[in-house]
Amino acid sequence: MTEEIKLYNTLGRKIEKFIPIVKGKVGIYTCGPTVYSRAHIGNLKTYISADTIRRTLEYAGYEVKQVMNITDVGHLTSDSDTGEDKLQKAAKETKQTAWEISKKWTEQFIKDITELNIEIPTIICKATDNIKEQINLVKKLEKKGYTYKTSDGIYFDTSKFPKYSELGKLNIEGLQTGKRIDFGEKKNKTDFALWKFSNLQEKRDMEWDSPWGVGFPGWHIECSAMSMKYLGETFDIHTGGVDHIPIHHTNEIAQAECATGKKFVNYWMHSEFLVMNDSEKMSKSSGNVLSLDTLKEYGISPLDYRYFCLNTSYRKQLNYSKDKLQFAKKTYENLTQKVINFRKAKKISINEISNEAKYYLNKFKESVFDDLNIPQALGTMWNLIKDEEITDSEKYSLLINFDKVLGLNLDKVSEEKQEIPQEIINLAKERLQAKKEKNWKKSDELRNKILELGFIINDEKFGYTLTKK
Repeated sequence: MTEEIKLYNTLGRKIEKFIPIVKGKVGIYTCGPTVYSRAHIGNLKTYISADTIRRTLEYAGYEVKQVMNITDVGHLTSDSDTGEDKLQKAAKETKQTAWEISKKWTEQFIKDITELNIEIPTIICKATDNIKEQINLVKKLEKKGYTYKTSDGIYFDTSKFPKYSELGKLNIEGLQTGKRIDFGEKKNKTDFALWKFSNLQEKRDMEWDSPWGVGFPGWHIECSAMSMKYLGETFDIHTGGVDHIPIHHTNEIAQAECATGKKFVNYWMHSEFLVMNDSEKMSKSSGNVLSLDTLKEYGISPLDYRYFCLNTSYRKQLNYSKDKLQFAKKTYENLTQKVINFRKAKKISINEISNEAKYYLNKFKESVFDDLNIPQALGTMWNLIKDEEITDSEKYSLLINFDKVLGLNLDKVSEEKQEIPQEIINLAKERLQAKKEKNWKKSDELRNKILELGFIINDEKFGYTLTKK
C-alpha cells in the first residue's frame, strides 16, 4: 500500500497530487554533476533535496528507480553553445586528459554524496558511455525536420516546437539578441546545439564519428537520451536546480517531445540555491565556493550540513553563514545525544507504539507528504522529544522511523567521548589570548599548529570549540 503524496510541479507552478504512471512504482531522473571540478556545497544541497524526494517516496511505500547522469563531455563554458568544453578546458589547465579529469571528480562526487548519506542512485550513467543513444536521438529529430546545420554543428530549431516556453515561462520575443546567447548562425535566439563539430585545428580527448562528422554531443541531448533509455519515453519525476529551468530542462523537453510525440515528464521538481550574503548564489564561476572539506575545517561534519539543509524547504533559498552552520551542528549533536539516551530503553517496533505516540507519526507523515515540508516535520520531531507523556522506547522507535526520510544516520550514532589532549587545550587558550591582544599573525599560526596536530578550532561568540579532524 502506498500513501498519498502532494508535490509542487514546476510545469504547472502548483502543488499537485502525485499519480505515478505505474501503480506503486516511480521513475526519477536527477540531473547529475558536470565533473570538471569538485562539486561545492551549493551543488550538494540540490542532491540532498533529490535524495529527500526519493526517501519520501520510499517512505510512502513506492518502489523507486532513480537515474542520475554524469556529464563528462559537451557542457561548454557558456550556455549559448560557445566557449570551450569544461572538461577539455580543465584538462588543458592541469596537463591531464579529459578522461583523467572525469574519473577523478566522478570518484570524488560519489565519496561526497556517500558522506552526506545520500542514497546512491539505482543507475548512474555517463554521457560518454551513451554516445550511440545521443546520435540516434539527433537522427530522429533530423528525420522529423527539427534540425539544421551550421558551420559548427547541428542545431535544434525551437520555432518548430510551440510549447518551447512553457516550463520556463519564457518571453521569447523579449529575449534580446546577445544578452543571453550569441545569435551567430542560429535561426532563432533560443536554438541550441545537438551535436558540435570538432575544431580541426585542435585535438580533443573526447570526440566521435557521427553522420554529420567528427565531434561531440551538445550538453542537453545527453539527459533526454539517457533518461528515456532507462526510464521510458514518459516518466514520473525529473529533479534538478532552479538554474536548469529556462535553458537545460526547457531544451530537454523540446528535443524529447519532438522526437517521440509524447509528454516527456509528468512532474518537474526544482531545488533553490544556497546563497551567500543573502543574495549571491554559490557558483564556481563567481569563485565563492566551499567544499565538504572546507566545512570539516570549520568543524562541520557532512551530516551537520545535511541537517542544516533540512531546516529550509527545498523550494526556498538557503542562506549560508558560519553561525547558522554552528547552530545546526549543535542541534544535530543534541539530537544524536537524545537518540543515545532513548535507545537504552526497551526496544519496541513502530507497530507497538501508543495512540499518543501515533499522533506524532501521523503529524510527521502529514508534513513530509505535503510537498516535503521537512522543516515542519523537524518541528514535530522536537515536540515528540520534549513530550514527557511518550516513553523513551516510543521516542526511539519513532526517531528511527523518521530517519528513513531525514537520512541522518540516527541508528548509527556513537557514544564515543572525544578526548581533547591537554596540549591542544593549552594551545587553544594561548590562541584566544593572542586574539584578545589582536595578534592576528600569532593567532593564525596557533590555529595551523592545532590543525597539524589533528584538531579543528572553531571561533564562537563567547570563545571557541575544539573538534577532532
